[in-house]
Parts: sequence; C-alpha cells; structure tokens
Amino acid sequence: MTPELAKTLSHGMRRIRTVEETIAARYSEQEMRCPTHLSSGQEAVPAAISAVLRPTDLAVSGHRAHAHYLAKGGSLKAMIAEIYGRVTGCARGKGGSMHLIDEAVGFMGSTAIVGGTVPVGVGLGYSLMLKGTDDIACIFLGDAVVETGAFYESLNFAILKNLPVLFICENNFYSVYSPLSVRQSHIKAIHEKVAGFGITTQDGDGNDAASAHEIITKTVADIRAGKGPAFLEFSTFRFREHCGPNYDDDLGYRPDQFIEGWNAREPIRQFETRAIEDGFLTLAGIDQMQEEIENEVKAAFDFARASDFPPAGEASQHIFANQMKGSWK
Repeated sequence: MTPELAKTLSHGMRRIRTVEETIAARYSEQEMRCPTHLSSGQEAVPAAISAVLRPTDLAVSGHRAHAHYLAKGGSLKAMIAEIYGRVTGCARGKGGSMHLIDEAVGFMGSTAIVGGTVPVGVGLGYSLMLKGTDDIACIFLGDAVVETGAFYESLNFAILKNLPVLFICENNFYSVYSPLSVRQSHIKAIHEKVAGFGITTQDGDGNDAASAHEIITKTVADIRAGKGPAFLEFSTFRFREHCGPNYDDDLGYRPDQFIEGWNAREPIRQFETRAIEDGFLTLAGIDQMQEEIENEVKAAFDFARASDFPPAGEASQHIFANQMKGSWK
C-alpha cells in the first residue's frame, strides 16, 4: 500500500457509492424511466480492478454494470444521461441503465441477459490474442451467471485457446430473492467448481479493497505473461434491493444476522479506517475528495437533465434486426 494507491482506491469506491446513492435518492422524481440495479456495498472490487486495468484492455458486464463502467473509465456524464434516456447518453438514450457502452475506454457493453456478455468477452479475448498484444479482456459476472450454459461453453473455449481473459465473479449470494442454497450445489464453492475445468482460480474478500487489489494485480500480471485465463470469486454484499432504489430487508429473504454481519464490514469505512491508522490517508484529505466527487456527480446530473431526448426518427436506428420491405422480421 502507498498513499497514492490508498487515495485511488478510496476515490474509486466513494465515487461509485456517491453515484449510486444519488441515483437512489433521485429515482422517485420519475425522470429515470428504466430499471436500475445499484452497486452500493459492492464498490471494493471495481475500484481495485480500476487501478490495474489499462485503457486498452477490454471489459463487459451484466445488468449491475454502473460500477464496472465507471471503473473502466466510462464517461459519468454519458452514463447518467443514458439512465435519463437522453441523446447524450452512451447508447444515445436507448439502452438505459443495463445497456452501457464506451468503446473509447474499452468498455464494450453490458446486457440484462444473465450471462449474455460472457461469450462476447471471450470473443474479445480471442481478438486480443490474434493481435498479439498483452492486453486482456475482463468479464464481470455475478454468482447466477455460473448457472448458465453459455458460461461453461465460453470458459471451456477460453481455456482451450489459452486466451487472455479474466473472469471476475462478484458473489453477493442472492439472485433476486433466491439464495445460493436453492440454486447451486453447496458441496463446493463457485471457484472450486470452476477450477475443475483446468483454469487458475482464487477466492477473496470482495469487501476488502486492498486485498482484492493485491489478488487482481498478480492475476492480471500472469494473464499478460501468457499464462492463460483466470477466474476470481469475490464475496460481497449489496445494500439495496436487487432492482431499484429502495431497501428490501423487511421482506426477510436475507437473515438479519447475514445483513448485520456484512454491514459491519462495509468496504469504504473498513478500508479508510486502516489507511488512516497506517498514515496513508487523512480525514481532511477524504473530506476534500468527497466534496470534489459530489461536485462531479452534480454536474453529471445537471448535464443529463439539460440534454435532449433522442429524435423520434432514431427509434429504428442502431437496432440489430433484419428489415425487409418495411416489415420487421
């Protein structure tokens, strides 16, 4: 750890948290007319990988993609504008929260289809291998993705071709309201099951930014050195409901003890407490950082709300479909 890295990790987590909590606070205004899957509580892993990946690396994600998009360098103004459905959005207002893209920084897309971008990410890794660079493709996924056939087919191909692909699984233990225990065999952890395919795997604490950064740094270095794909599983916890700006702990699907245990290990407070004790951060520096982040976030929301909606004539543009004689097929 260094003061520079401590500031980078703290800033990354606080920026993601501030963006997500501002979305939650303003969602009831009814101007963001798309579903949102927020990452509050899961900031440590995206902040850690943001400090490791290069702009020339490529990345894809799923429905809970805000943190990943920002971690890869995606434009905050374009992301908020996209959530507001404005033409200045990263998908020109057509994709909403779950369909983010910023090719300029290597964030190649996200989708609402569980596991839908995993084959895309592996394909991106194949393209990087053919180009002969030491860049990597990063695939962000949740615990439910490993229940899809596309994941295992893609995993097998990545291993077979020794592709420069990093699979990062953020395991928050729930798919909507369903715990792992009713979805997957609990004989082995996710990373242990995946290891059976012959890929390097490791698990880590997804609420410990310093530890996650250490694991990711070594793993990415190995992939760049030609050692093939790797799979990392990080355990973490989302504060808010699966989809939406509210808390749903009153529903009882997550035990109180589970919630209290994870809340006690909240990633930002946990990291900054240690960093201050070790002399890497100061309270004054953190306060100044937070003020700068809040100003940036406010500017992004002001930009989004001042932007126009897409022209009606664009409704049929940039759509992957076949058109024949004026009829959609």
